[in-house]
Amino acid sequence: MAKVNTDGSSWGNPGISGCSGILRNSRGWDIGSFSAPLGTQTSFYAELIGAILTIAITWSNGWTNLWLQCDSSMVMQAFANSKIIPWHLRNLWLNCKTRLLEMNFRVSHIFREGNCAADKVANMGLAAASFKWWQNAPH
Repeated sequence: MAKVNTDGSSWGNPGISGCSGILRNSRGWDIGSFSAPLGTQTSFYAELIGAILTIAITWSNGWTNLWLQCDSSMVMQAFANSKIIPWHLRNLWLNCKTRLLEMNFRVSHIFREGNCAADKVANMGLAAASFKWWQNAPH
């Protein structure tokens, strides 16, 4: 099972945004991390793209067991009600939902205080030039 903590960051709403994910295996060992710059977006967009990228990465690596944790209650609601997805993200979201049909998937909320590592990596995405992948969590 891959357990992934995701986060989105936005300096302003809308503002300069980024997202991240920290992936760990069932023993809690790092199996990778990512951050991505998103340009000027809303905080919900940043949080949602973090979840979307996580699902795409785990699916493309053939990891069929995924536990996603995020600190956004709106993202949690999106899994239950796709009607809150902005229209410009609808195709990406539908692709994710289709991929999840092939996976053993769980999503849960984590308080912001417990998600500080993902928050730090998301902030790295704010100033990055492009998507960044690390084999281990960055320092």
